[in-house]
Amino acid sequence: MASGTITIGTRGSQLALWQANWVKDAVNRHYPDLTVDLAIIKTKGDKILDVPLAKVGGKGLFVKEIEEALLDGRIDLAVHSMKDMPADIPDGLCIGAIPKREEPRDVLITRSGLPLDRLKQGARVGTSSLRRSAQLLRFRPDIRIVPLRGNLDTRLKKLDSASLDAIVLAAAGVRRLGLADRITQVLDESIMLPAVGQGALCVEIRNNDARIGPVVAALDDLPTRRVVMGERMFLNRLEGGCQVPIAGHGHIDENGYTLTGLVCDVDGSHQVKQSRTGPEFQSEQIGLQLAEALLDMGAGEILERLNANAQ
Repeated sequence: MASGTITIGTRGSQLALWQANWVKDAVNRHYPDLTVDLAIIKTKGDKILDVPLAKVGGKGLFVKEIEEALLDGRIDLAVHSMKDMPADIPDGLCIGAIPKREEPRDVLITRSGLPLDRLKQGARVGTSSLRRSAQLLRFRPDIRIVPLRGNLDTRLKKLDSASLDAIVLAAAGVRRLGLADRITQVLDESIMLPAVGQGALCVEIRNNDARIGPVVAALDDLPTRRVVMGERMFLNRLEGGCQVPIAGHGHIDENGYTLTGLVCDVDGSHQVKQSRTGPEFQSEQIGLQLAEALLDMGAGEILERLNANAQ
């Protein structure tokens, strides 16, 4: 297909619009005669900003309404942050492309310019991610976690207005918005293992869409797809959501595909963490094997306890 109009569904935040426009430009590089429009769709996660994500409940807080628009034909494809995607994709939809991944790690932004290990005793650190807060508390049990919601620029403003000493954000979003100069410290995986899919985009389409499938296929990066699908298989087996501190990050090198996974109590007191390596084309099997290994190590008990507390 060389011409016509297609519509991309996206959230309305500055970062979401950057991501959607990136996909729009990439599509137009391959299909210059296509007209690509954006449709902004407000999700439940965008509407509820005064409650921590873990307490809002449910999966797909930032994607459900966009997926509904995709299913009923109001849009032709959707662009999401992969870390917002639930492990299960609705019937009738599929991941059409996973473009090359941006930096997957988290970053610390501090008012003082000091790294995490040098922040003052009892420092106030803003985040609403249980995954981030659990790992922060494991590294620095003395710090105080302050719930922090809102889009990226809102959270940066709250670093000053909410009397915070630091905030934790995804490196990818900070870099995509041209704010890399604000980064105090890129958090090493020994301190903070990233969220599954963090730094990657998800281009979601309808199953067997003969018109849109070939258009988005040109954006797919096979190594990134293998890495991320392994992470997602790990998450799927653990049935993880925003209520549970689960982290997983894979990479490909000369040894093949290595995936590191983590399940942690919300206060950081109990943690199970392990890695698995194998052929890159078996990334999803490796993700499943790693999840089973963590369950054998006690992750199941942590998950049961956390899910019971969330109800």
